[in-house]
Amino acid sequence: MVGSELQRRVDALAEDLGRSVAINDPSVRLLCASRHFGDEDAVRVRTMLQRSAGSEAIGHILAQGVTRWTGPGVIPPRPDLDMLARVSMPLRWRGTLLGLLMVIDPDGTLTAADLDAVKAAAEPMAALLYRDFLVADSERAAREETLRRLLSADPAERAVTHDFPDTSTVLIAEVLSGESARIEVALRTSLAAATRGREPSFYVRGRQGVLLGAADAAAIVKQAEDVLGAGARCVAGIGTSADGQAWIARDRAAVAVRAAATLPRFDGIAHWDDLGAYGLLLRVPAPARAHLPEPLLALVAKDPGGRLVETLAAYLDHAGSSLDTAAALHIHRTSLYYRLHRIEEITGLDLADGEHRLTLHLGLKLLPLVRD
Repeated sequence: MVGSELQRRVDALAEDLGRSVAINDPSVRLLCASRHFGDEDAVRVRTMLQRSAGSEAIGHILAQGVTRWTGPGVIPPRPDLDMLARVSMPLRWRGTLLGLLMVIDPDGTLTAADLDAVKAAAEPMAALLYRDFLVADSERAAREETLRRLLSADPAERAVTHDFPDTSTVLIAEVLSGESARIEVALRTSLAAATRGREPSFYVRGRQGVLLGAADAAAIVKQAEDVLGAGARCVAGIGTSADGQAWIARDRAAVAVRAAATLPRFDGIAHWDDLGAYGLLLRVPAPARAHLPEPLLALVAKDPGGRLVETLAAYLDHAGSSLDTAAALHIHRTSLYYRLHRIEEITGLDLADGEHRLTLHLGLKLLPLVRD
């Protein structure tokens, strides 16, 4: 929590303007706020109650480029979120962005004198934030470094004292596409929401956020994408370790997040327990198409619609059971036998031969991982 002096300054500015005022951190998480002045909207009420404006509102604010502003600017309303217009002023100290000063201004009636008052209040507020930032950031960095070491594959690094309660589950969220300037904010916002009510247990490196402990992966992905805005894509992988070895859970989560990014069957969220053979295949470098078995490449070339490839995959996944395969494909067994015969003709392989089946099955599993 911020100090009482910063709260006093926020209250004083609000009284001078007769408007609701708040200070958020650069991730648009509430730090302190004045009382309401009858101009509150649903986003402000939610923020006061939950200390978060919600991922869609955060994404809207960041989409205005507010973190790059050098002076006060207007954040337009979002009627669908019941969000009124605001004037925002970045709070910087010696070039470091420490917060966002927000003043509700639904009808654009803040005067030039009002804006001068906002700008005058910004510098001392930034100085107070910087003081708190130095303490909080060093504590956060130390905790994140302890977590990083706990999850390391190096036994020497893992020998750290920690107070993390759940070491059996690790979740990795990875941003595959989205504005680079918003990636860390998006990951920290979604992971902080997932750990609300407990001690934070995550860190962010590049495009990945690593969380220790169980969490709602779908909610994390959605919140990150909301903050990043239209066209963004985030995926998640979950790894577990039955004996509570966190580094093993992290290793498995790293494989799972690659599966989530690569294999459509997982729809963006993959759990280690569901990977099957991909738990091993995703640990090896992605093959080039030319490295796949030639019989399978011949089948793919002769089957542009993918019907025969789909049939072969279903047949092998069902252990060669014609009854189960026909049911899975919703076709008559006569049609299935015809397709299997065509597959054998094109590939030159015998589906009754175990080695031939293994060659084709392995090739099919590797096909989605191919690097072109």
